[in-house]
Amino acid sequence: MKIATFNVNNINRRLDNLLAWLDEAEPDVVCLQELKARDHQFPATALANAGYGAVWRGEASWNGVAILARGAEPVLTADELPGDPEDKQARYIEAAVNGVVIASLYAPNGNPQPGPKFDYKLNWGTRLIEHAAELLDSGLPVVLAGDYNIVPEPRDIYVTTSYRDNALVQPAPRAQFARLIEQGWTDALRKRFPDETLYTFWDYMRNRWERDAGLRLDHLLISKKLVRKLKDAGIDRDVRSEEGASDHAPVWIELDV
Repeated sequence: MKIATFNVNNINRRLDNLLAWLDEAEPDVVCLQELKARDHQFPATALANAGYGAVWRGEASWNGVAILARGAEPVLTADELPGDPEDKQARYIEAAVNGVVIASLYAPNGNPQPGPKFDYKLNWGTRLIEHAAELLDSGLPVVLAGDYNIVPEPRDIYVTTSYRDNALVQPAPRAQFARLIEQGWTDALRKRFPDETLYTFWDYMRNRWERDAGLRLDHLLISKKLVRKLKDAGIDRDVRSEEGASDHAPVWIELDV
């Protein structure tokens, strides 16, 4: 089972890019973020024609998450992160696909910090930790995939001072990511590549793609039941180089399930 996460950065604007990658990479499950489309604007027909069933939660102009399944219909289990009924932002969706519970998440960016957006980021992260603990306790095989908007360690960002005050690298979000790992989740990409420099996002500005000035923001955390089933993992970097590309590259894992 090949499971990918891809911050598509506007699904309709980059639909051709997405469809081309789906055709080439043939992932079984895809977690998408930053749809930037209302529910009725989601290109369900085009994706169905490509062989993918889908569940999604859209939002006008911003956010939006989806889960695609090749040759199957994902069974929706949640379309919001528990813990705050007042939070209406489309940042979390969860579904069962072929016996695996899969979440697609788009964590808050948190900038500028300090301030209310950073506070929201940390509150959202706390809710994710609490829900992740419940998923672990279920004993089911689970994958938490998405754009966490956290650079876990200094080696996950190019050498620079330009992000020094950015919310993505602050100690508090990094501590939240570490708490998830301590719960019993495994960072699948790091499991596969324990020593390599890995980036999944390159900003459009200042020739950061051309300079390989990247950050690792997109992560797939797998529950204990799946660690021994992890066969491979990777980043489809070439997708970032295409015309009209998202500023993120797809990240994927292969599980022997």
